[in-house]
Amino acid sequence: MAGHLIRGGPAKGFDTTDAPPGGGLRPAGTPRAVGVVWALLGLNVLGSAGAQTIFTIPRSLIQMVTMGALVTAFALALALNVRLRIRASAFVLLLTLLLLPSVISSADLDSGFGALFRCARLTLFVATLWLLTRWWDGSLTFVRTHVRMYFLVLGTAAAGLLISPGAAMPELYGGRLVGALWPLTPPQIGQYAAVIIGLTVLLVLGRRTTGASAAVVIVPSLVLLVLTHTRTATIGLLAGLVLGIGSLLLTSPAARRFFTWSVLCAVVIAVAFAPALQAWFLRGQSQEYFTSLTGRAKVWDALLAAPRSGAELLFGTGLGDKSYGGLPIDNSWLAVYSEQGLFGVVIVVALLIVLGGVALLRPPSLPRACALFLISYVVISSYTEAGLGDASAYLLHLALAASLLAAPAAGSHPLTPAVLRRHVPRWVRNREVT
Repeated sequence: MAGHLIRGGPAKGFDTTDAPPGGGLRPAGTPRAVGVVWALLGLNVLGSAGAQTIFTIPRSLIQMVTMGALVTAFALALALNVRLRIRASAFVLLLTLLLLPSVISSADLDSGFGALFRCARLTLFVATLWLLTRWWDGSLTFVRTHVRMYFLVLGTAAAGLLISPGAAMPELYGGRLVGALWPLTPPQIGQYAAVIIGLTVLLVLGRRTTGASAAVVIVPSLVLLVLTHTRTATIGLLAGLVLGIGSLLLTSPAARRFFTWSVLCAVVIAVAFAPALQAWFLRGQSQEYFTSLTGRAKVWDALLAAPRSGAELLFGTGLGDKSYGGLPIDNSWLAVYSEQGLFGVVIVVALLIVLGGVALLRPPSLPRACALFLISYVVISSYTEAGLGDASAYLLHLALAASLLAAPAAGSHPLTPAVLRRHVPRWVRNREVT
């Protein structure tokens, strides 16, 4: 099945993800509008703070667009799932429990009305995910939507670079690539590029897209990742691919070949371009500044040393802008500890343990490999990026992993060779699926 990665779906007009027990191929089981809901969730978590854009966009307008996207996503998901048919999901259940410390700590108006607003946003985000669980069946439907969505976002960054290179790589950010049309920071661009590169590589190895279609996504995304000088995204991409591809080694000859050649190429590049790689990795920073994680450690030490009441220790100080003393926390664990307390940290730990445990217990498959890639990427990024305790792209990545790990819905069967022979005519198999 060699569907185009950007356009999505098989090359012809059949959905071969599942075959119904009655025989024959069924039309696509997931409405296209579900992909629109997913894309709207992605728009909501793009954020409103970032670099200065070529054309000044009021932050209030950006916030209106992102919040409007979330409200629209919830309304559309409700219209698609008007009977409120949901599937059991430990991931979404734990996210729902995370609302408890968020609301308890934010109810204290000392945190400001902004905390309550963020609680409402998180509630709407989680409610939309509950509505979408109806279509979580372990298929790759949401993976394709995820890749297309962030590829379009990266397209705005690339367009800004072409229109105004100076605005897209300002000195304020050390010459790193930012969003000049939509306010995106270098870590954001690096994150989106790394995620879609990793997912696309896995789709190629699983023969769910062609090499030419994958190159259209991987090559420009890799260029943008290099221009952002984002170390966390690069490390997360490499580590995630090692785990994802490693889970396919026993069952996929293509994965074994790719892994072998990748290791050989990595060794050659590391030896031949060691000085250039070191310069790119250090970004011109001093050794002291680098070891303090570009100043993050000072903020972390101050946050941990600050006195807290018993209630603040358990439930945090309320959902905020992930900063302390006016400086970004840039650590998901400390951000959750600050805003949702130890209770929130325990829930986030349980959330990752559940996802990781389910992924390890699943038999080798492409969806499992994609889920392992996403989970490992988020875990690595959590050390220098905030977002696990609030509606964010990181939670959306984990939601995608949860959809990949969901068991097929009752009454549907994965398209194994046996099912294919039983339900699909030979001429269709030869023409549509090979």
